[in-house]
Amino acid sequence: MSEESSRIPAERLESFITRAFVAAGLPDADAHAVARLMVEADLRGSDTHGVIRLPLYVRRIRAGGVNAKPNIRVLADRPSAALLDGDNGMGHLVMKRAAELAIDKAKATGIGWVGVRMSNHAGPAALYATMPLRHDMIGLYFAVGSNNHLPPWGGSESLLGTNPLAVAVPAGAEPPVVLDMAPTVAAYGKVRLKAQRGEAMPLGWMIDRQGKPLTDPKRADEGHLLPIGDYKGYGLSLIIGLLAGALNRAALGRDVIDFVKETGKAANTGQAIAALSIDTFMPADEFKRAIDRFIRDIRNSQKLPGVERIWLPGEQSHAKMLERRAHGVPMPKALRESLDAVARELGIASLA
Repeated sequence: MSEESSRIPAERLESFITRAFVAAGLPDADAHAVARLMVEADLRGSDTHGVIRLPLYVRRIRAGGVNAKPNIRVLADRPSAALLDGDNGMGHLVMKRAAELAIDKAKATGIGWVGVRMSNHAGPAALYATMPLRHDMIGLYFAVGSNNHLPPWGGSESLLGTNPLAVAVPAGAEPPVVLDMAPTVAAYGKVRLKAQRGEAMPLGWMIDRQGKPLTDPKRADEGHLLPIGDYKGYGLSLIIGLLAGALNRAALGRDVIDFVKETGKAANTGQAIAALSIDTFMPADEFKRAIDRFIRDIRNSQKLPGVERIWLPGEQSHAKMLERRAHGVPMPKALRESLDAVARELGIASLA
């Protein structure tokens, strides 16, 4: 079987991740909750933010950088907003709790905004922005990146992260519109994926400290990521950092640690999620029919020469999820070997 065709059923991958986290010290229910979200990331095609992160997560837990048994609690509470303290727990657990609280508030008041401090890396932003969809709500997510790789526009010192933004809008018969993006040309996880696969980065992803193109992912520490839209991407990263970091008394700028290099330190990652109830403005079914019409107008609009299809944000992730649920999650050789190493380290059965 070739590297490209090697697949692992989602259920088997989830079981393996659960076993790994239990062996690392997480309670059974928490381990299963994190595993389910990590596999969902891989099913969506977020290969840089799913099971590939398991070795790092385990290292951080075992080094004391992540609290395996956190007391996640509400620090401040209003009818439409709250501040949550994650007690340095796994980011997936903290953000799942935050999303559920935001949804409850939106049911009561029309909108719920929950800020988070003392959290950790939580996988792709779309995981949490899409949670309100099941309740006929629009979801929004913001986070401070787990390390700094972006300098201010015109600067040479990395003081900003690949601070992600996600917005999810429900549709009717069509897949939901889901925008999940970083304000940089590429997320840093894609740089690591290139390094793991021995591939060069495309021109335009990174520059070195002299401003020259950098294409070797193994030299990524010698340079910076480039923002989308030049100064506009820098401004977007800054604003997301203020909303998810400063507003929540979480790490920002010089206070952000590199969670890969400093595995034993608490990250104090800041995140925020908002849920907006569509029924506050109009009947949800009417709204979703309108979204369906608009999606079809865009998809069926006139194409440029050579373009086969116009895609909506989230459509390709939706298609990957359907395909991977049916055929399994791709498992490249390098990833399989790293997971086998985790299994040996923890004394659990491997994926084989």
